[in-house]
Amino acid sequence: MRELFDEPAEQSPLDPQEAVRRHIRTPRRKRFYTGAGVTDASGGFAITLDGKQIRSPSGKPIVVPTRALADAVAAEWNAQGETIDPMTMPLTRLANSVIEGVIDRVDEVADDAAKFLGSDLLFYRAGHPDSLVAREARHWDPILFWAADALGAHFVMAEGVMHVGQPEPAIKAARAAFPADPWSVAALHVVTTLTGSALLALALMHGVCDEDQIWAAAHVDEDWNIEKWGVDEEVAVRRTARQVDFKAAAGVLRELKPAAG
Repeated sequence: MRELFDEPAEQSPLDPQEAVRRHIRTPRRKRFYTGAGVTDASGGFAITLDGKQIRSPSGKPIVVPTRALADAVAAEWNAQGETIDPMTMPLTRLANSVIEGVIDRVDEVADDAAKFLGSDLLFYRAGHPDSLVAREARHWDPILFWAADALGAHFVMAEGVMHVGQPEPAIKAARAAFPADPWSVAALHVVTTLTGSALLALALMHGVCDEDQIWAAAHVDEDWNIEKWGVDEEVAVRRTARQVDFKAAAGVLRELKPAAG
């Protein structure tokens, strides 16, 4: 099973786009098991293939924190046909990333996602046309108002793409709202990478917006251009692949959602 997700620990990226590029080059393997199941394990739940626990590429046992997530990972394995396609198994790939690259460096991974707070998607606004300006405001302003009111993070907006420095207190306040457990940190990192916004990821994690609203907010400019100029099929295929990973990460954040307050 390891060769299906063969990525050494030091090369276990949380960037799903890099995972896509790597796995596209990997030949599919034949299915070698009858069924996947879930069993109790120390610290959570293990996924088994014909009774044998699955492991990460380096051989570490994979333990999932909740039964619901474990059932979802097992469902990915059960859904495979005659061959196994890792790209249809986003939760399994996320589990490998957690075990290989997050558990032992949670703060480092969280800090990497927090770098987006210095140049978040939501800070840079169009100056025209009015319809796009209004659409960005409709999708993005409520999240910025929430960050200011709930987190005490007051960020600076800019028109265009010229970099504008953000107040350090705002960055620290938003960083303080990050999760501490490795699964949530990994999922937050994936959502941040895919959307270009740590604030969108935080809003999703804290239940400010649902995943459809967050996905739409991340693609305001792209969707506006599609309406004006039409769909680029290659871009659409890449977007669909990214959305698979986004939904998996959003599911993890929803399952592990922190208590309100």
